[in-house]
Amino acid sequence: MLYGEHSTDALMHITQRPELVFERGEGSWLHDHQGKSYLDFVQGWAVNCLGHCPPEIVGALTAQAGKLINPSPAFYNAPMIELADLLCANSCFDRVFFANTGAEANEGAIKLARKWGQLHRQGAYEIVTFDHSFHGRTLATMSASGKAGWDRLFAPQVEGFPKAIYNDIGSVEALIGPNTVAVMLEPVQGEGGVIPAEVEFLRALRRLTEARGILLIVDEVQTGVGRTGKLFAYQHAGIEPDIMTLGKGIGGGVPLAALLAREAVCCFVPGDQGGTYNGNPLMTAVGVAVLRRILAPGFLDEVERLAAYLSERLRELAARHHLVGERGSGLLRALILDDERGPELVRRALQLAPQGLLLNSPRPNLLRFMPALNVSLAEIDLMIAHLDALLAR
Repeated sequence: MLYGEHSTDALMHITQRPELVFERGEGSWLHDHQGKSYLDFVQGWAVNCLGHCPPEIVGALTAQAGKLINPSPAFYNAPMIELADLLCANSCFDRVFFANTGAEANEGAIKLARKWGQLHRQGAYEIVTFDHSFHGRTLATMSASGKAGWDRLFAPQVEGFPKAIYNDIGSVEALIGPNTVAVMLEPVQGEGGVIPAEVEFLRALRRLTEARGILLIVDEVQTGVGRTGKLFAYQHAGIEPDIMTLGKGIGGGVPLAALLAREAVCCFVPGDQGGTYNGNPLMTAVGVAVLRRILAPGFLDEVERLAAYLSERLRELAARHHLVGERGSGLLRALILDDERGPELVRRALQLAPQGLLLNSPRPNLLRFMPALNVSLAEIDLMIAHLDALLAR
């Protein structure tokens, strides 16, 4: 595809992209190179928690870019310190390591758990993860993931990730042995089909890991920073994990992630962990702006109100078209279809005229919805109307 004087052929082919180029975005809307507008209910896979180009992020980037961009992670900088302090003050964790992607944060969590196992569990290194889980695209995080076929894609895998059955505490207990150092899970399996962990399962998991003297790691790359209606999804169960990872929403659209841990688990020594861009002030200034907006009085209450409304409208849609139903947590929801037409609905939604609709189908039998956390009721209604018409066809 030609775009002006340039060809898209210069880009490595890693996904099937439609022949359009997005040039501008604001809030829940994107605009392509031909002037067509699209209502965005994907938001970069739950990345743009405040929508496209929110003034908080634009202002933070502009102000910080004129002061300091990257002095090196070997030195402190002001936004890094402020964001770490905000995260710890509003969670059960004591220390933060900043990274660039959720996969990098999860890789750091794996390393931290294994280092802790060397020091406290006679070299234990296995981390129990779950079928259908998704933790990233590095070799270790792909090995930790339970996505079908990934065990052969870049074989051999990194060893040490036995897979349990999600929401089945007995399957977890059966896998714990002398080499086990941790259990790692997503509070909602996003790529796996928007499947929430049951509250009692999370509580049982915390009791089990404490009784066995191993760590509990929550991967909140997709669920963290308000997505489920609380600042972090683990808070719904009233538990305190040992390690948490964040990505996506913490940066509101820029590359920022975080690894958080309780003091007793923080066993890295200089040289164990690092990264050229990690904790740079340009990105952490954005993180501060995002977190302050999410923590503003009433913001999370509004997320819960919007989530309840989206859930209700999806249930109405399911009943009207005789679909299976809907599920999810907060503004991370799925409509479960009665067949495998999800990818086709995504394609046809994109082609709607005069305005397109961006949807996502992580599994062929469902659609996933990840709107901005400040999406409007009118925008939810418009999405439902478009989807209603598509399903009627």
